[in-house]
Amino acid sequence: MAGMTKSDVLAAAEREGVRFVRLWFTDILGFLKSFAISVDELETALDEGMGFDGSSVEGMARIEESDVIAKPDPSTFVVLPWHDDEHGKVARMFCDVCEPTGEPHAADPRWALRRMLARAAEKGYTFYVGPELEYFYFRSPERPEPLDSAGYFDLTPQDVASGLRRETMATLEGLGIPVEYSHHEAAPSQQEIDLRYSDALTMADRAMTYRFVVKEVALKRGIHATFMPKPIFGVNGSGMHVHQSLFKGERNAFFDAKDAYHLSATAKHYIAGLLRHAREITVVTSQWVNSYKRLVPGYEAPVYICWGQKNRSALVRVPRYKPGKERATRAEMRSPDPACNPYLAFSVMLAAGLAGIEGKYDLPLPAERDVYHLTAEERRDLGIGELPGSLFEALQCAERSDLVREALGDHIFESFLANKRLEWDRYRTHVSQFELDAYLGVL
Repeated sequence: MAGMTKSDVLAAAEREGVRFVRLWFTDILGFLKSFAISVDELETALDEGMGFDGSSVEGMARIEESDVIAKPDPSTFVVLPWHDDEHGKVARMFCDVCEPTGEPHAADPRWALRRMLARAAEKGYTFYVGPELEYFYFRSPERPEPLDSAGYFDLTPQDVASGLRRETMATLEGLGIPVEYSHHEAAPSQQEIDLRYSDALTMADRAMTYRFVVKEVALKRGIHATFMPKPIFGVNGSGMHVHQSLFKGERNAFFDAKDAYHLSATAKHYIAGLLRHAREITVVTSQWVNSYKRLVPGYEAPVYICWGQKNRSALVRVPRYKPGKERATRAEMRSPDPACNPYLAFSVMLAAGLAGIEGKYDLPLPAERDVYHLTAEERRDLGIGELPGSLFEALQCAERSDLVREALGDHIFESFLANKRLEWDRYRTHVSQFELDAYLGVL
Protein backbone atom coordinates (compact mmCIF):
# COMPACT_ATOMS: atom_id res chain seq x y z
CA MET A 1 0.00 0.00 0.00
CA ALA A 2 1.07 3.59 -0.62
CA GLY A 3 3.74 4.79 1.76
CA MET A 4 4.67 1.34 3.05
CA THR A 5 8.32 0.84 3.96
CA LYS A 6 10.43 -2.28 4.33
CA SER A 7 9.63 -2.49 8.04
CA ASP A 8 5.91 -2.02 7.33
CA VAL A 9 5.99 -4.90 4.83
CA LEU A 10 7.82 -7.25 7.19
CA ALA A 11 5.40 -6.42 10.01
CA ALA A 12 2.36 -6.87 7.76
CA ALA A 13 3.62 -10.22 6.46
CA GLU A 14 4.09 -11.50 10.00
CA ARG A 15 0.77 -10.11 11.21
CA GLU A 16 -1.16 -11.65 8.31
CA GLY A 17 0.60 -15.02 8.49
CA VAL A 18 1.99 -14.76 4.94
CA ARG A 19 4.03 -17.81 3.86
CA PHE A 20 4.82 -16.92 0.25
CA VAL A 21 5.33 -13.69 -1.66
CA ARG A 22 4.81 -13.47 -5.40
CA LEU A 23 7.05 -10.98 -7.18
CA TRP A 24 5.25 -9.48 -10.18
CA PHE A 25 6.73 -7.66 -13.17
CA THR A 26 5.87 -7.29 -16.87
CA ASP A 27 7.59 -7.98 -20.16
CA ILE A 28 7.68 -5.40 -22.95
CA LEU A 29 4.35 -6.63 -24.36
CA GLY A 30 2.58 -6.13 -21.04
CA PHE A 31 2.23 -9.76 -20.01
CA LEU A 32 2.35 -10.25 -16.27
CA LYS A 33 5.27 -12.36 -15.05
CA SER A 34 5.81 -13.75 -11.57
CA PHE A 35 7.86 -16.00 -9.34
CA ALA A 36 7.34 -16.84 -5.68
CA ILE A 37 9.67 -16.64 -2.72
CA SER A 38 9.31 -17.92 0.82
CA VAL A 39 8.51 -15.28 3.41
CA ASP A 40 11.89 -16.15 4.93
CA GLU A 41 13.51 -14.53 1.86
CA LEU A 42 11.38 -11.39 2.05
CA GLU A 43 13.86 -9.20 3.93
CA THR A 44 16.66 -10.16 1.55
CA ALA A 45 14.42 -9.44 -1.43
CA LEU A 46 13.59 -5.99 -0.09
CA ASP A 47 17.24 -5.20 0.60
CA GLU A 48 18.95 -6.72 -2.42
CA GLY A 49 16.28 -7.94 -4.83
CA MET A 50 15.97 -11.48 -6.15
CA GLY A 51 17.88 -12.71 -9.17
CA PHE A 52 16.25 -14.54 -12.07
CA ASP A 53 16.98 -15.56 -15.67
CA GLY A 54 15.76 -12.78 -17.93
CA SER A 55 16.66 -14.47 -21.22
CA SER A 56 13.28 -16.23 -21.42
CA VAL A 57 11.26 -13.03 -20.85
CA GLU A 58 10.19 -11.20 -24.03
CA GLY A 59 12.57 -8.32 -24.73
CA MET A 60 14.35 -8.64 -21.39
CA ALA A 61 17.89 -9.88 -22.11
CA ARG A 62 20.09 -11.90 -24.43
CA ILE A 63 21.12 -15.30 -23.19
CA GLU A 64 24.73 -14.24 -22.67
CA GLU A 65 23.63 -11.48 -20.27
CA SER A 66 20.60 -13.13 -18.73
CA ASP A 67 21.07 -12.38 -15.02
CA VAL A 68 18.65 -9.70 -13.83
CA ILE A 69 17.25 -8.64 -10.46
CA ALA A 70 13.63 -8.18 -9.38
CA LYS A 71 13.56 -5.44 -6.72
CA PRO A 72 10.19 -5.34 -4.90
CA ASP A 73 8.42 -2.01 -4.44
CA PRO A 74 7.22 -2.00 -0.78
CA SER A 75 4.31 0.33 -1.60
CA THR A 76 2.70 -2.42 -3.70
CA PHE A 77 2.57 -5.08 -0.96
CA VAL A 78 -0.86 -6.68 -0.59
CA VAL A 79 -2.20 -10.05 0.53
CA LEU A 80 -3.98 -11.93 -2.27
CA PRO A 81 -7.47 -12.99 -1.17
CA TRP A 82 -7.69 -16.14 -3.31
CA HIS A 83 -4.71 -17.97 -1.76
CA ASP A 84 -5.85 -18.29 1.87
CA ASP A 85 -5.77 -22.08 2.33
CA GLU A 86 -3.92 -24.80 4.23
CA HIS A 87 -0.66 -23.78 2.53
CA GLY A 88 -0.80 -20.30 4.05
CA LYS A 89 -1.46 -16.83 2.76
CA VAL A 90 0.21 -15.39 -0.34
CA ALA A 91 1.12 -11.73 -0.84
CA ARG A 92 2.35 -9.93 -3.91
CA MET A 93 4.58 -6.97 -4.75
CA PHE A 94 5.35 -5.33 -8.06
CA CYS A 95 9.04 -5.19 -8.87
CA ASP A 96 11.42 -2.91 -10.69
CA VAL A 97 13.74 -4.99 -12.84
CA CYS A 98 17.40 -4.09 -12.38
CA GLU A 99 20.85 -5.04 -13.57
CA PRO A 100 22.98 -7.08 -11.12
CA THR A 101 24.72 -3.77 -10.36
CA GLY A 102 21.44 -2.32 -9.11
CA GLU A 103 20.98 0.02 -12.07
CA PRO A 104 17.52 0.06 -13.71
CA HIS A 105 17.23 -2.48 -16.52
CA ALA A 106 16.67 -0.87 -19.92
CA ALA A 107 13.97 -3.43 -20.80
CA ASP A 108 11.77 -2.77 -17.76
CA PRO A 109 8.48 -1.07 -18.80
CA ARG A 110 8.03 0.20 -15.26
CA TRP A 111 11.35 2.03 -15.55
CA ALA A 112 10.35 3.53 -18.90
CA LEU A 113 7.30 5.07 -17.22
CA ARG A 114 9.35 6.18 -14.22
CA ARG A 115 11.71 8.08 -16.55
CA MET A 116 8.85 9.91 -18.26
CA LEU A 117 7.27 10.77 -14.92
CA ALA A 118 10.62 12.17 -13.77
CA ARG A 119 10.67 14.39 -16.87
CA ALA A 120 7.22 15.69 -15.97
CA ALA A 121 8.28 16.17 -12.34
CA GLU A 122 11.20 18.34 -13.47
CA LYS A 123 8.57 20.74 -14.81
CA GLY A 124 6.61 20.51 -11.57
CA TYR A 125 3.91 18.17 -12.90
CA THR A 126 2.33 15.01 -11.52
CA PHE A 127 0.65 12.90 -14.21
CA TYR A 128 -2.75 11.48 -13.26
CA VAL A 129 -4.71 8.95 -15.30
CA GLY A 130 -8.05 7.18 -15.03
CA PRO A 131 -8.48 4.39 -17.59
CA GLU A 132 -11.76 2.71 -18.53
CA LEU A 133 -10.89 -0.90 -19.35
CA GLU A 134 -13.56 -2.79 -21.28
CA TYR A 135 -13.59 -6.56 -21.70
CA PHE A 136 -15.78 -9.53 -22.69
CA TYR A 137 -17.02 -12.61 -20.85
CA PHE A 138 -17.26 -15.75 -22.97
CA ARG A 139 -18.25 -19.32 -22.16
CA SER A 140 -14.80 -20.65 -23.09
CA PRO A 141 -11.45 -19.50 -24.51
CA GLU A 142 -12.01 -21.57 -27.66
CA ARG A 143 -14.70 -19.42 -29.27
CA PRO A 144 -16.38 -16.06 -28.54
CA GLU A 145 -19.76 -17.30 -27.28
CA PRO A 146 -21.37 -14.46 -25.25
CA LEU A 147 -23.18 -14.99 -21.96
CA ASP A 148 -25.96 -12.56 -22.93
CA SER A 149 -27.36 -10.40 -25.71
CA ALA A 150 -27.63 -7.27 -23.57
CA GLY A 151 -26.45 -3.77 -24.47
CA TYR A 152 -25.22 -0.53 -22.92
CA PHE A 153 -26.21 -0.22 -19.23
CA ASP A 154 -28.73 -3.06 -19.63
CA LEU A 155 -29.88 -4.93 -16.56
CA THR A 156 -31.30 -8.33 -17.42
CA PRO A 157 -32.81 -11.01 -15.16
CA GLN A 158 -30.38 -13.70 -14.02
CA ASP A 159 -27.49 -11.66 -15.41
CA VAL A 160 -24.41 -13.79 -14.73
CA ALA A 161 -22.12 -10.90 -15.61
CA SER A 162 -23.49 -8.57 -12.92
CA GLY A 163 -22.48 -11.08 -10.24
CA LEU A 164 -19.04 -11.46 -11.77
CA ARG A 165 -18.58 -7.70 -11.93
CA ARG A 166 -19.72 -7.33 -8.32
CA GLU A 167 -17.29 -10.00 -7.11
CA THR A 168 -14.51 -8.46 -9.19
CA MET A 169 -15.15 -5.01 -7.71
CA ALA A 170 -15.15 -6.42 -4.18
CA THR A 171 -11.87 -8.21 -4.85
CA LEU A 172 -10.27 -5.06 -6.27
CA GLU A 173 -11.42 -3.01 -3.29
CA GLY A 174 -9.97 -5.71 -1.01
CA LEU A 175 -6.65 -5.25 -2.79
CA GLY A 176 -6.72 -1.52 -2.08
CA ILE A 177 -7.79 -0.52 -5.60
CA PRO A 178 -10.63 2.05 -5.51
CA VAL A 179 -13.41 1.42 -8.04
CA GLU A 180 -15.82 4.09 -9.26
CA TYR A 181 -18.52 2.03 -10.97
CA SER A 182 -19.24 -0.85 -13.33
CA HIS A 183 -21.81 -1.55 -16.03
CA HIS A 184 -22.66 -3.65 -19.05
CA GLU A 185 -21.12 -2.17 -22.21
CA ALA A 186 -22.64 -1.83 -25.69
CA ALA A 187 -21.78 -5.23 -27.16
CA PRO A 188 -23.21 -8.59 -26.03
CA SER A 189 -21.36 -9.85 -22.94
CA GLN A 190 -19.11 -6.76 -22.90
CA GLN A 191 -18.30 -5.18 -19.53
CA GLU A 192 -16.61 -2.15 -18.02
CA ILE A 193 -15.26 -1.48 -14.52
CA ASP A 194 -13.77 1.98 -13.99
CA LEU A 195 -10.93 2.60 -11.56
CA ARG A 196 -10.63 5.86 -9.63
CA TYR A 197 -7.88 8.06 -11.05
CA SER A 198 -4.39 8.06 -9.51
CA ASP A 199 -0.81 8.85 -10.44
CA ALA A 200 0.28 7.01 -13.58
CA LEU A 201 2.73 4.53 -12.03
CA THR A 202 0.23 3.44 -9.39
CA MET A 203 -2.44 3.17 -12.08
CA ALA A 204 -0.26 1.06 -14.38
CA ASP A 205 0.25 -1.39 -11.50
CA ARG A 206 -3.48 -1.30 -10.82
CA ALA A 207 -4.35 -1.89 -14.46
CA MET A 208 -2.17 -5.01 -14.50
CA THR A 209 -3.81 -6.19 -11.28
CA TYR A 210 -7.27 -5.39 -12.66
CA ARG A 211 -6.74 -7.55 -15.75
CA PHE A 212 -5.50 -10.42 -13.60
CA VAL A 213 -8.38 -10.14 -11.12
CA VAL A 214 -11.04 -9.98 -13.87
CA LYS A 215 -9.70 -13.22 -15.34
CA GLU A 216 -9.19 -14.90 -11.96
CA VAL A 217 -12.74 -14.20 -10.75
CA ALA A 218 -14.24 -15.33 -14.06
CA LEU A 219 -12.17 -18.52 -14.12
CA LYS A 220 -13.49 -19.51 -10.70
CA ARG A 221 -17.00 -19.49 -12.22
CA GLY A 222 -15.92 -21.41 -15.34
CA ILE A 223 -16.09 -18.25 -17.50
CA HIS A 224 -13.38 -16.87 -19.79
CA ALA A 225 -12.70 -13.12 -19.61
CA THR A 226 -10.74 -11.52 -22.43
CA PHE A 227 -9.29 -8.08 -23.13
CA MET A 228 -8.89 -8.90 -26.83
CA PRO A 229 -9.76 -5.62 -28.60
CA LYS A 230 -12.13 -7.05 -31.23
CA PRO A 231 -13.21 -10.65 -30.60
CA ILE A 232 -16.59 -10.47 -32.41
CA PHE A 233 -17.21 -9.17 -35.93
CA GLY A 234 -19.99 -6.62 -36.31
CA VAL A 235 -20.17 -5.30 -32.73
CA ASN A 236 -18.15 -2.80 -30.71
CA GLY A 237 -14.64 -3.75 -29.67
CA SER A 238 -13.10 -3.11 -26.26
CA GLY A 239 -11.31 0.14 -25.60
CA MET A 240 -9.28 1.64 -22.79
CA HIS A 241 -10.25 5.31 -22.78
CA VAL A 242 -7.56 7.10 -20.77
CA HIS A 243 -8.59 10.22 -18.85
CA GLN A 244 -5.46 12.24 -18.10
CA SER A 245 -4.39 15.48 -16.47
CA LEU A 246 -1.35 17.23 -15.03
CA PHE A 247 -1.30 18.66 -11.53
CA LYS A 248 1.07 21.12 -9.87
CA GLY A 249 0.78 20.23 -6.23
CA GLU A 250 -2.95 20.28 -5.46
CA ARG A 251 -3.78 22.49 -8.45
CA ASN A 252 -5.05 21.04 -11.71
CA ALA A 253 -2.79 22.58 -14.36
CA PHE A 254 -5.45 21.85 -17.02
CA PHE A 255 -8.10 24.18 -15.52
CA ASP A 256 -8.74 27.81 -16.43
CA ALA A 257 -11.98 29.37 -15.18
CA LYS A 258 -11.84 32.13 -17.81
CA ASP A 259 -11.55 29.90 -20.87
CA ALA A 260 -14.66 28.97 -22.88
CA TYR A 261 -13.78 25.28 -22.51
CA HIS A 262 -12.29 25.78 -19.01
CA LEU A 263 -8.96 24.61 -20.45
CA SER A 264 -5.66 26.27 -19.56
CA ALA A 265 -2.97 26.98 -22.13
CA THR A 266 -1.09 24.01 -20.66
CA ALA A 267 -4.08 21.73 -21.32
CA LYS A 268 -4.48 22.99 -24.88
CA HIS A 269 -0.80 22.47 -25.69
CA TYR A 270 -0.98 19.00 -24.10
CA ILE A 271 -4.01 17.97 -26.16
CA ALA A 272 -2.39 19.39 -29.29
CA GLY A 273 0.59 17.14 -28.53
CA LEU A 274 -1.65 14.08 -28.28
CA LEU A 275 -3.19 14.95 -31.64
CA ARG A 276 0.06 15.75 -33.48
CA HIS A 277 1.82 12.60 -32.31
CA ALA A 278 -1.22 10.30 -32.33
CA ARG A 279 -0.16 8.32 -35.40
CA GLU A 280 3.34 7.57 -34.17
CA ILE A 281 2.28 6.44 -30.67
CA THR A 282 -0.56 4.23 -31.91
CA VAL A 283 1.64 1.14 -32.25
CA VAL A 284 2.05 1.30 -28.45
CA THR A 285 -1.50 2.22 -27.45
CA SER A 286 -3.00 -0.29 -29.95
CA GLN A 287 -0.25 -2.85 -30.16
CA TRP A 288 -1.85 -5.96 -31.67
CA VAL A 289 -2.92 -6.95 -35.19
CA ASN A 290 -6.42 -7.35 -33.80
CA SER A 291 -6.39 -3.79 -32.40
CA TYR A 292 -6.97 -2.44 -35.90
CA LYS A 293 -10.16 -4.48 -36.34
CA ARG A 294 -11.53 -2.22 -33.56
CA LEU A 295 -10.22 1.07 -34.98
CA VAL A 296 -12.74 1.30 -37.82
CA PRO A 297 -15.64 3.72 -38.37
CA GLY A 298 -19.07 2.89 -37.00
CA TYR A 299 -18.30 1.16 -33.70
CA GLU A 300 -17.63 4.11 -31.33
CA ALA A 301 -13.88 3.66 -31.68
CA PRO A 302 -11.97 6.77 -32.79
CA VAL A 303 -10.43 6.77 -36.24
CA TYR A 304 -10.05 10.46 -37.01
CA ILE A 305 -7.54 12.76 -35.31
CA CYS A 306 -9.51 15.60 -33.76
CA TRP A 307 -10.89 16.71 -30.40
CA GLY A 308 -14.23 17.85 -29.04
CA GLN A 309 -16.37 18.11 -25.91
CA LYS A 310 -19.63 16.28 -26.60
CA ASN A 311 -18.22 14.46 -29.63
CA ARG A 312 -17.53 10.78 -28.90
CA SER A 313 -16.30 10.19 -32.45
CA ALA A 314 -13.26 12.39 -31.67
CA LEU A 315 -9.89 10.94 -30.74
CA VAL A 316 -9.63 13.23 -27.70
CA ARG A 317 -12.71 14.23 -25.76
CA VAL A 318 -12.78 16.95 -23.11
CA PRO A 319 -15.60 16.19 -20.64
CA ARG A 320 -17.73 19.24 -19.97
CA TYR A 321 -16.88 21.26 -16.86
CA LYS A 322 -19.08 20.91 -13.78
CA PRO A 323 -19.03 23.93 -11.40
CA GLY A 324 -16.80 23.31 -8.42
CA LYS A 325 -15.10 20.32 -10.08
CA GLU A 326 -11.86 21.99 -11.17
CA ARG A 327 -9.86 18.88 -10.24
CA ALA A 328 -11.88 16.85 -12.75
CA THR A 329 -10.79 18.90 -15.79
CA ARG A 330 -9.08 16.40 -18.06
CA ALA A 331 -8.54 15.05 -21.56
CA GLU A 332 -9.84 11.62 -22.53
CA MET A 333 -7.85 9.80 -25.22
CA ARG A 334 -10.13 7.17 -26.71
CA SER A 335 -7.91 5.13 -29.04
CA PRO A 336 -5.93 2.89 -26.61
CA ASP A 337 -7.26 -0.60 -26.04
CA PRO A 338 -7.11 -2.71 -22.86
CA ALA A 339 -4.64 -5.24 -24.29
CA CYS A 340 -1.81 -2.69 -24.44
CA ASN A 341 1.11 -2.48 -22.02
CA PRO A 342 -0.17 0.27 -19.66
CA TYR A 343 3.34 1.32 -18.57
CA LEU A 344 4.37 1.98 -22.16
CA ALA A 345 1.01 3.44 -23.21
CA PHE A 346 1.05 5.98 -20.37
CA SER A 347 4.69 6.77 -21.22
CA VAL A 348 4.05 7.64 -24.88
CA MET A 349 0.87 9.61 -24.15
CA LEU A 350 2.72 11.69 -21.55
CA ALA A 351 5.62 12.16 -23.97
CA ALA A 352 3.24 13.45 -26.64
CA GLY A 353 1.53 15.81 -24.21
CA LEU A 354 4.79 17.18 -22.85
CA ALA A 355 6.05 17.72 -26.40
CA GLY A 356 2.96 19.84 -27.01
CA ILE A 357 3.64 21.88 -23.86
CA GLU A 358 7.34 22.31 -24.58
CA GLY A 359 6.72 23.21 -28.23
CA LYS A 360 3.64 25.32 -27.42
CA TYR A 361 1.65 23.49 -30.09
CA ASP A 362 -1.50 25.27 -31.25
CA LEU A 363 -4.72 23.39 -30.58
CA PRO A 364 -6.99 23.28 -33.65
CA LEU A 365 -10.66 24.13 -33.38
CA PRO A 366 -12.82 21.36 -31.91
CA ALA A 367 -14.84 19.07 -34.14
CA GLU A 368 -18.36 19.00 -32.73
CA ARG A 369 -19.99 17.24 -35.71
CA ASP A 370 -20.00 13.46 -36.02
CA VAL A 371 -16.75 13.01 -37.91
CA TYR A 372 -17.84 9.61 -39.25
CA HIS A 373 -20.47 11.39 -41.37
CA LEU A 374 -18.07 13.89 -42.92
CA THR A 375 -16.78 13.24 -46.42
CA ALA A 376 -13.08 12.69 -47.02
CA GLU A 377 -12.94 16.14 -48.62
CA GLU A 378 -14.65 17.77 -45.62
CA ARG A 379 -12.22 16.10 -43.22
CA ARG A 380 -9.28 17.21 -45.35
CA ASP A 381 -10.55 20.82 -45.39
CA LEU A 382 -10.82 20.70 -41.58
CA GLY A 383 -7.30 19.27 -41.24
CA ILE A 384 -8.54 16.05 -39.66
CA GLY A 385 -6.14 13.16 -40.20
CA GLU A 386 -6.60 9.44 -39.60
CA LEU A 387 -5.03 6.92 -37.24
CA PRO A 388 -3.04 4.09 -38.86
CA GLY A 389 -5.31 1.47 -40.39
CA SER A 390 -3.15 -1.55 -39.63
CA LEU A 391 -0.32 -2.69 -37.41
CA PHE A 392 2.00 -2.39 -40.41
CA GLU A 393 1.08 1.26 -40.98
CA ALA A 394 1.43 1.98 -37.25
CA LEU A 395 4.88 0.38 -37.31
CA GLN A 396 5.94 2.61 -40.18
CA CYS A 397 4.84 5.69 -38.23
CA ALA A 398 6.66 4.62 -35.07
CA GLU A 399 9.90 3.51 -36.70
CA ARG A 400 10.88 7.08 -37.53
CA SER A 401 9.59 8.64 -34.31
CA ASP A 402 12.18 10.21 -32.05
CA LEU A 403 9.42 10.87 -29.53
CA VAL A 404 8.50 7.18 -29.18
CA ARG A 405 12.16 6.15 -29.01
CA GLU A 406 12.82 8.66 -26.25
CA ALA A 407 9.68 7.68 -24.30
CA LEU A 408 10.48 3.95 -24.39
CA GLY A 409 14.28 4.05 -24.39
CA ASP A 410 16.41 2.48 -27.12
CA HIS A 411 16.20 -1.08 -25.80
CA ILE A 412 12.41 -1.29 -25.47
CA PHE A 413 11.92 0.69 -28.69
CA GLU A 414 14.02 -1.73 -30.76
CA SER A 415 12.76 -4.90 -29.05
CA PHE A 416 9.10 -3.87 -29.13
CA LEU A 417 9.15 -2.94 -32.81
CA ALA A 418 11.05 -6.11 -33.71
CA ASN A 419 8.36 -8.16 -31.97
CA LYS A 420 5.60 -6.27 -33.81
CA ARG A 421 7.31 -6.86 -37.18
CA LEU A 422 7.31 -10.59 -36.47
CA GLU A 423 3.63 -10.45 -35.49
CA TRP A 424 2.77 -8.63 -38.72
CA ASP A 425 4.73 -11.13 -40.81
CA ARG A 426 2.91 -14.05 -39.17
CA TYR A 427 -0.43 -12.35 -39.78
CA ARG A 428 0.14 -11.34 -43.40
CA THR A 429 1.31 -14.82 -44.42
CA HIS A 430 -1.54 -16.63 -42.64
CA VAL A 431 -4.35 -17.99 -44.83
CA SER A 432 -7.56 -17.15 -42.97
CA GLN A 433 -10.97 -18.85 -42.97
CA PHE A 434 -12.33 -15.68 -44.62
CA GLU A 435 -10.07 -16.23 -47.63
CA LEU A 436 -10.96 -19.89 -47.90
CA ASP A 437 -14.69 -19.15 -47.72
CA ALA A 438 -14.45 -16.29 -50.21
CA TYR A 439 -12.03 -17.67 -52.80
CA LEU A 440 -11.45 -21.41 -52.60
CA GLY A 441 -14.60 -22.38 -54.44
CA VAL A 442 -14.57 -19.66 -57.10
CA LEU A 443 -10.94 -19.09 -58.02
